[in-house]
Amino acid sequence: MKIAVLGAGAWGTALALQIAREHEVILWTRNAEHMAEMQTTHTNQRYLEGFPFPASIHLEASFKSAIHQADMILAAVPTNGLRQTLRSIRAANCTLPVVWACKGLEASTSKMLYEVAAEEFPTDAHWGILSGPSFAEEVAQGLPAAVTVASKDPDVARDFAAAFHGGNLRVYHTTDVIGVAVGGALKNVIAIASGICDGMGCGLNARAALLTRGMAEITRFGVALGGRAETLMGLTGVGDLILTATGSLSRNYKVGMALAKGKTLDQILADLGHVAEGVSTAREVARKAKELGIEMPITHEVNRVLFENLSPRKAVENLLGREQKSEH
Repeated sequence: MKIAVLGAGAWGTALALQIAREHEVILWTRNAEHMAEMQTTHTNQRYLEGFPFPASIHLEASFKSAIHQADMILAAVPTNGLRQTLRSIRAANCTLPVVWACKGLEASTSKMLYEVAAEEFPTDAHWGILSGPSFAEEVAQGLPAAVTVASKDPDVARDFAAAFHGGNLRVYHTTDVIGVAVGGALKNVIAIASGICDGMGCGLNARAALLTRGMAEITRFGVALGGRAETLMGLTGVGDLILTATGSLSRNYKVGMALAKGKTLDQILADLGHVAEGVSTAREVARKAKELGIEMPITHEVNRVLFENLSPRKAVENLLGREQKSEH
């Protein structure tokens, strides 16, 4: 089987390496200079250094050629590039099933990515999401991990899960697209809050409380949109939150740590060199939660720290000073 992986960032490259253990992979990136570098070095020095490409990974500079050679398509582009990627697939008269591996909400529209897909493929549910607790570097190393593929079409979910499953990667499947999408997007916001908490030295008790209440926010949001609570208690919800909000490899956690130490957002993102999806997601979720009347105080405070110059210390004070109430 041939699988086209669209996007050669750290995550796209890690997934290509994983899939290439069992299948042929056509790896594409829109950046011509980056493609030339990979063709010369046979590795991705820019985003995932130290992992040479096996012979089963074929680099392809042409988007149309990449998708028309494939049996399946995995889009590992940044969140805000998904809509254009889906449009390009449709414009190329390609009808292959597509699963994406990005997480978040579309900037400015506050739309979940399954809403974006429904707009771009209005009569075709031949698409889905890959999500779960997984750092790119560890997947590339072949360390044990487990993720989930979600699609409204159960055959698509099962087929992609079977294609990606193997070695030390366990892949589950579900039809709860909303639950999987919400868990994958919102855990990044809580991970920023966790980084702030740890960066300020609030302690392990505080972090445990923060993650628990953050998970309550994620669940409220997901259920309000039509997702299932049990999905959010699984790999793509609480599992992904545990990893992203505590792991030193987490970009979003690093953002929170740096904010706690007084760095500006512009400085942090420049130093990071990679996309931290929780930054834009915080703003979009805060906006959507307000529209829907969903109480999300942690998300609200993270958004204010990121975009309204609220100090991390004041955000903590605001959360601790909220009115006492029942837990549920």
